[in-house]
Amino acid sequence: MIDSANTSNSTSVATIEAINASLEEGEKFLRFQLGAEGIALLPLNVIKQVMQVSVNEILPVPQMPGCVFGIYNWRGEMLWLVDIGQLVGFPPLSGSENVMAIAIQIEDKTLGLVVKQINDIERHHLHQINLPAIGLFAPELMPYLQGYLIGANQEVLMVLNAGAIANAPLWQINRMGNG
Repeated sequence: MIDSANTSNSTSVATIEAINASLEEGEKFLRFQLGAEGIALLPLNVIKQVMQVSVNEILPVPQMPGCVFGIYNWRGEMLWLVDIGQLVGFPPLSGSENVMAIAIQIEDKTLGLVVKQINDIERHHLHQINLPAIGLFAPELMPYLQGYLIGANQEVLMVLNAGAIANAPLWQINRMGNG
């Protein structure tokens, strides 16, 4: 009996140590550029792939909002590509032969987020995310913003809500299918 008590106690200590280790490490986020000066983060656990896409390989779809680039053949499936910066209120991406796309998956929905530049993978603690204050960010951004962090260089890092992006009302209105 003493042995089983010690075993269960050591298991709970090991569990607590594992939780503490994960808290110390933080969550992984992909850091990328939005517009000229915006810096955004997306949790790595929703990202399926990051890729460079030739604009010539994107099939434009008529009568779609300006933020929708079109459809791209990704792994033999149809992937909708969206200028995430334009969706959240930044100026549209302009004149490039190649763009960077982040394929995200939320439940059964896959969407390609087109960005100007991908910077790095960073670790941040979830408890350090600040709730967005009204007036601090553009109204177009607020529905897609989980919060923000202050980076090492005192820059504002916008933490985007991938679920809100994947389930945006714009996709239902325009009948964009799943990827």
